[in-house]
Amino acid sequence: MRRLGIVTHTEHQAVDAARAQVLAMLEERQGPFAGTRAWTTWRWNPAWPPPRLPQHGPAR
Repeated sequence: MRRLGIVTHTEHQAVDAARAQVLAMLEERQGPFAGTRAWTTWRWNPAWPPPRLPQHGPAR
């Protein structure tokens, strides 16, 4: 993505930092991953509309 010019170097670094933070939370079972029981019982509400991707092209 960076080589294609879709993502800047700064954006790539931010994603890398966020990934490292999430992996640390997973390993330590902190943040939204602390209550695993809540996630095992979560179900999609059938009344909710299906998620949709934006129709416009990638942000630059």
